[in-house]
Amino acid sequence: MMLLVFDWILLLVIVAAAWRSLNDRDPFRGVIQFIALGLLMAMAWVRLRAPDIALAEAAVGSGLTGALILSALVRMRRHDRAAGRGGGPRSEEAP
Repeated sequence: MMLLVFDWILLLVIVAAAWRSLNDRDPFRGVIQFIALGLLMAMAWVRLRAPDIALAEAAVGSGLTGALILSALVRMRRHDRAAGRGGGPRSEEAP
């Protein structure tokens, strides 16, 4: 009974994390939430007794993909600052 409750809570947290990672206005927070979503999905695969898929999800889904997206975000912000466009939520503020 306790494990069934845990599974439902895990499902709700996964759906909430997916929603928040897609609808966050700050791209950095969205990427961090995407990485957390990958780890939650790995936990779900463990609960489904598929440890091989869980390891692949943790390594590729949150690890490698998250690092690549985070690296692209940093490069994009660096490029925007070099072009003089700001590139962050503070760009609306007057210097």
